[in-house]
Amino acid sequence: MDTKKLRQKILDLAIRGKLVPQDPNDEPASVLLERIKDEKERLIQGGKIKRPKKSTADTSHYQNWPYEIPKGWKLATIEDVTPFLQYGTSEKSKRKGLMAVLRMGNITRKGTIDFSDLVFTSNKTDIEKLRLKPGDLLFNRTNSSEWVGKTAIYRGEIPAIFAGYIIRMTPLLLDTEYVNLVMNSQYERDWCNFVKTDGVNQSNINSQKLAQFILPIPPLAEQKRIVNATKHWLSLVESIEQNKLDIQEHLHLAKQKVLQKAIEGELVPQNPDEESAIELLKRINPNIKIPCDNPHYQKLPDGWSIIPMQTICELSDGKMQEGIQRINLDVKFLRGKNDGEMIDKGKFVKAGSTMILVDGENSGEIFTTDIDGYQGSTFKLLNISNEMCRDFVLLVIRSHQKKFRENKVGSAIPHLNKKLFKEIPVMIPPLDEQRRIVAMSQLYLSVLNRIEEDL
Repeated sequence: MDTKKLRQKILDLAIRGKLVPQDPNDEPASVLLERIKDEKERLIQGGKIKRPKKSTADTSHYQNWPYEIPKGWKLATIEDVTPFLQYGTSEKSKRKGLMAVLRMGNITRKGTIDFSDLVFTSNKTDIEKLRLKPGDLLFNRTNSSEWVGKTAIYRGEIPAIFAGYIIRMTPLLLDTEYVNLVMNSQYERDWCNFVKTDGVNQSNINSQKLAQFILPIPPLAEQKRIVNATKHWLSLVESIEQNKLDIQEHLHLAKQKVLQKAIEGELVPQNPDEESAIELLKRINPNIKIPCDNPHYQKLPDGWSIIPMQTICELSDGKMQEGIQRINLDVKFLRGKNDGEMIDKGKFVKAGSTMILVDGENSGEIFTTDIDGYQGSTFKLLNISNEMCRDFVLLVIRSHQKKFRENKVGSAIPHLNKKLFKEIPVMIPPLDEQRRIVAMSQLYLSVLNRIEEDL
């Protein structure tokens, strides 16, 4: 189940008036908007806010609203219902100070505020001018396309002001929870993608654009019913998501258990008539010495032996070639993130080769390429002995990926710990048993993968 789409569907129904029934006894939104207009005029006369430079009476742009509005509803812009839109402080914040400064990173994808990573200011002018009040709605106006337009309600959890990449708005006489609901809907996301200005590596929506954002305004009583119904349904989605995460964690542990049992000889029965692993290893290296003092040695099933990884698998590079156009086998291409870059020289890798990622956070991840190409700069080839079942060796390597990630070396760019890789003790079964282990492992893992895909 795609809970992200389910959440958006709930919000979509809410802002279209299809989540709760309309009540003809509710005061219509037109009356509410007149009261908001009167309140804005009162604030203007009292010198609290400035009169808008242009009249907002023109409603021709309301044709951009994509749905039919229910009876008793009206359309209005942010400018119609908000006394002012205010940018936050431009002063650089610090780790210590008199008051917290909420930044765009504090606004979460779910329309809430995360207070776990805060910076502070001691600028008293900003504190007086920009101090947030409970009910203020914060709009993230810049950063990547994914984050532009994210909003959250400040509820007075801690004293705070806000940074310059955030716009504060305080809708008059509306249920702020309802406005936040609209601002986290797919309708708002589509609008943001349409009106944003792309800068260098980030997007931006200024206050002039935000002022023209169209809000569907239900009667105030219906706004509150919509908010309550939305909270109910979204709480159910949260429960589904948590259950999904719990199931995914159990599936991950189950996969790890399959790998562990596979490489320790507990997945399939042993056959005493099969050629022992010692004979197999002697074919790989007639001079091989089988260690007898390894702590895992006493756990070995009959017919198995134990040796370091470097005995059966080496890290190598493809042979340099040039003058032939081939795909650059980098991480993005192998993960299907792009169509690949054609280059005319590099370390040649033939189709069917297996490579291991040796640079970056995911060092230890394994890829097999189905086409000829040039080896990506962050990879090494896995040169596995032909006497071994290749897929069994890959099972062993995959079972140690957590260890590879936790023991990376290097500071600026983490690297695979090659010494650790070479010295990993590998429990070697007879060759036919290796094949049986691979077949049984693939059966179990395919079932677990299907379950995960259906979540």
